[in-house]
Amino acid sequence: MVSKISEGVTVSVETFYQPDYSNPANSEFMFAYRITIENNNSFPVKLLRRHWNIFDATGNLREVEGEGVIGVQPVINPGTKYQYISGCNLKTEMGKMYGTYQMENLNNKKQFKVIIPAFEMTVPFKLN
Repeated sequence: MVSKISEGVTVSVETFYQPDYSNPANSEFMFAYRITIENNNSFPVKLLRRHWNIFDATGNLREVEGEGVIGVQPVINPGTKYQYISGCNLKTEMGKMYGTYQMENLNNKKQFKVIIPAFEMTVPFKLN
């Protein structure tokens, strides 16, 4: 697991290879990731948008940007956590992702960016 604190928000990421949804013979590798967002601030925050940079082992970059996460824009109260699971497909056995969340302080309506730390996705047999 990797974690990063920025703007009073901790983002932690765990990754999981999904062999049942992968087809290595066709260069299709599926990964799931669990993100935990913890609000360490004294004010509630709302996650408005996400921006991802996704790299495969050949250095190809894919960018994904959009509203919220998994179809919602969660409000995270002070001292609480929000967790979700999503996925990413790669054409190589290894890759990495990182990005940012655009958030809003619900007390003063100011927006700010929270860093999503870089995390690696690696097929387990590559680690042997």
